[in-house]
Parts: sequence; structure tokens; C-alpha cells
Amino acid sequence: MNEDAEHDAAPARVLIVDDDATNRYVLGSWLRRAGHTVLEAPDGTAALELLDIADAPLPEVAIIDVNLPDVSGFQVCESIKANPRTAGVPVIHVSAVIMSPEDHARGLQGGAAAYLNQPIDRDELLATLTATLRYTRAQQRAEWLAKRLRTLNHTTLDVYKAVGFHSFASAATSGAANLMSCAATAVFLTPQGHVVHSMAQGPGETARLLPTHPSVLNRLAVQALGSGTGTETAHIPQALWQTLLPSDQLGGDVFLIVVRTKRGRPPLCFAVPADALHGSDDRELFQQLAIASSLALESLRSYTEEHSLALTLQKTFLPDGLPSVPGIEMAFRYVPAGAQAEIGGDFYEALETSDGLLVAIGDVAGHSLAAAVVMGELRHALRAYALEGHPPHRLHDRLETLLAHSRPGVTVTLCLVLIEPGGRRIHLSNAGHIPPLLVEPDGQARFLHEHGPLLGLGLPHPPATIYSTAPETRLVLMTDGLVEERTRDLDSSLSEFCAAVTSGPDDLEELSDMLLQTFGKDKDDDIALLTVHLS
Repeated sequence: MNEDAEHDAAPARVLIVDDDATNRYVLGSWLRRAGHTVLEAPDGTAALELLDIADAPLPEVAIIDVNLPDVSGFQVCESIKANPRTAGVPVIHVSAVIMSPEDHARGLQGGAAAYLNQPIDRDELLATLTATLRYTRAQQRAEWLAKRLRTLNHTTLDVYKAVGFHSFASAATSGAANLMSCAATAVFLTPQGHVVHSMAQGPGETARLLPTHPSVLNRLAVQALGSGTGTETAHIPQALWQTLLPSDQLGGDVFLIVVRTKRGRPPLCFAVPADALHGSDDRELFQQLAIASSLALESLRSYTEEHSLALTLQKTFLPDGLPSVPGIEMAFRYVPAGAQAEIGGDFYEALETSDGLLVAIGDVAGHSLAAAVVMGELRHALRAYALEGHPPHRLHDRLETLLAHSRPGVTVTLCLVLIEPGGRRIHLSNAGHIPPLLVEPDGQARFLHEHGPLLGLGLPHPPATIYSTAPETRLVLMTDGLVEERTRDLDSSLSEFCAAVTSGPDDLEELSDMLLQTFGKDKDDDIALLTVHLS
């Protein structure tokens, strides 16, 4: 006999409602000899009062005589079914007087599970009670399982939506506590090699991180799975568990699940109090959560590793530093997008040419490794064309030809500023990029809005616009990740940016830090910033 069948046939608390003391005695004797716990009430009022005691456990079945002195058994049954707290208690009607088929139909329509005529055969009563318990318990188990499956589904969605290892720990551990209705612990390893030990004290509680020894994950894995793959469970005595995780507070013996999805990868461990699992359904649900969480963690881990590799590759496409040019100071900042965002194609450049210092800032459309690769290609091509001595707008024309040949369909914004030797004039050619900010020595500032079309559209680019610049002029070039917000008008953001620059520090490094601190927080796009001071 399996665990569920054993549970369905187990003794129950049974309420007998009958005004005849002899009947109560006979029925109670039969039930007690069969192992059941019996409660008695002499009439309907007493029965309903007994059921209304808030802290008392409810009976699993009520055997109610139909012909009661105060109210009918039909009315008692209807009251039981109308109360949300007692609606799940099955009722078996008995009667020696009200026994017609119409009476049976009325009782069953009023919510009774069965209707027996007196005198009752002992075996028939016990068999009816067992069948009623079996059906009711199976129904309750199915309803409870459906509820927990919904919890499992929500938790699975939460762990797959996690965008970092702290949020994963919170979703997985709190989800386990909610699913199993008890305290829960999770232990896993981040790609950076840090062991995370997370615990929720119970359902609805927020998971918190606890200190642990770096070797604990391997010690836990040895208890169940070792170095293998798959899913294994283990029953861990309390004394051993306290040795393994001294800071953990599950209490008592522990049920441990260890999951490893790929050979050579770190496992994920879940633990709950052993007495929280009451059957095969509990174990299977807990295992399903552990497996789903392990797959989500492996996906998150793989993404993080790939994202880190892509960022490293992206950084190789950017300059190692800026040239040192007499009379010109420069500072740059490059901030990749948030840890879970795709890499982008923002870039900057500063290059000494025969015609002066060329500074550039641009952005390849899209967020992907492909965008970063195109960025690297364009930056190297820009350097090669600039060293040939082409003016800014001709550089745009050549890059336009390159894109049409090697990257059709890709669009790029690119702002080029050529600073003549001595720094008294600049040549601006802007292919659809955020306009650069020019700050005069007296603090007056304006965006230089002259621009041509985006690169990649196959259109010609107008000649550069020439501006005279006085000593102590500053230029600020940025990509849209610094100033654009989806919920705000760009002109408003640019106005705030201009005011921040004019009131900000004179030192370029301090100014760059201030601009990032003010405008660059919590952005989901790459940020490139290049500031120039002409002395």
C-alpha cells in the first residue's frame, strides 16, 4: 500500500450528532474499536457550537441523525456546508424514521455524502465511513496539490526572471518556503566563485543571506550526489547538518536535494526540515522546484559568463588611452550597460593627424555582440582614413561606402570634431549623433546642432561646419545612453545636462565623474563621454 492509500485509510476524528444516547453509544463503540476518535453532540445546536470553536480541530466526518429535537439534520448539514470553515467536512445522514427515497434525495442534494437507514449494519457503516474519508481526503489532496502546483509555477517563473544572483537566491529560497510551507535553505555558487547561502524562515518571509564557508557546497554535494549529474536526495541528521551549516536554523533533521545539470559544474542544494515532507507529492514537488531552479541558475550562470566575455571583447575595440597634445586636455569615460543588458556599439576616439587632433564619438545601432564588432571595424577604419589626411565629412563618406559594402542595413551615428593646431578653430561633421556641447570661456554654453544624415543610409554628407574657439573653451561629447530617458523629452534632458556642465567643476576628470553620477545611474544603455579643454 502506498503512502497516499495508507493516509486515506487512516483513522479520523468523527462527530456523532444524535439525540438518542444509546445510538451514540453503539455508533461510538464501533468507531472507537476501528481506531477513530469520536466527538458527540446530542442535538443540532450543540453540534454547530462545537464546530464553531475556533481553535479546536475540525472533525473529518460528521454522522448526523436527521430527526433531531431542535433542528433537522438536513438544516445542520446545510449550515455546515454554508460555513467556509466547515464546508469541507463530509456529512453522513442516518435515520430510523425519515427513510424514503425522497428523503434520501433531499439529504444528498443538501450536501450529504451518504444516507444510511437504521438499524445500521456495523460493517456497512465502517465501509461507508472509509469510502467517504478516502474520497474526501483524495479531493483535499488534489485541491492542495493544485494550489501548490500554482505556487511551483509562480516560483519557476520568478527564478527564470531573476536578473542577478541575489535576486535568484531570493526567488528560489522564498519560493521553496512558500511551496513547502516551512523554512527553506538554498546554497549555490556564482560564476565569480562565491558561495551563496540563502535562507527563508517560513512562507511569506523574505530570504536573507547567511555567512558560510567556501567549501560547504562540496561538503553538501558529497552527502547526496557527489560529483555526478542529476538529482539526488538525502536525510541529514540534525547534528551533521549543524556541522555542515552552523549558521543555518532549519532545526531538527533535514531533507536535502542536490542537483547538478552538467558535469563539472557546481551543484545547487536545497534543504527543508525533514518533518515538512509528508508524502511522495511533497518530495516530487520539492524536486521539481530544485530541478527548475538549477536549470534557471545554469542559464543565468551561462549568460553571465558569456556577457562578461563579450564585455571583455568589446573593451578590446576601444582605445587604451588618449593622446597627449600640447594645449589640449582630454578626459573620457566609458560605462557598459547594466550587468544583464546586451552589450552595445558606443565608441570614442582621439587621434593626432596632419591637420590637427581628431576626436570622435559614435554609436552603432542595436545592442549585441554584432554591434560591438561593427563598432570595432568602424573605429579602426576611421583611424586609417584619418591618417590619410581626409577632412571630417570625407571621413563620413568613406565610412558610408565601407558600411554599404560590408555591413548593409547597419546604421551608425558618428560625430567628428577636428581641432586645428593651436586650438583656435574646430571643424564639426556630425552624422546624426547627439550634438556636442560647446562651453565658452565666459560660461555660456550651446549645443552645436548642425549635422548630416546617419551613416548607413547611402546619403552624401555636407562639408564640416567651422567654429572659432577662444582659449579656455570646453567641448563635451556624449552618446545617447547618458542623456536619453524613455519617459522624458530629450530637449529637457539636454537642457539639464547643459546646466550641469556650466555649473560643474572646471577639472575635466571631476566634471566627467559628476556627469556620470548625475545622469548615468541605472541606465540600460552603454555610455561614452569625452570632454575636451582648449587652453
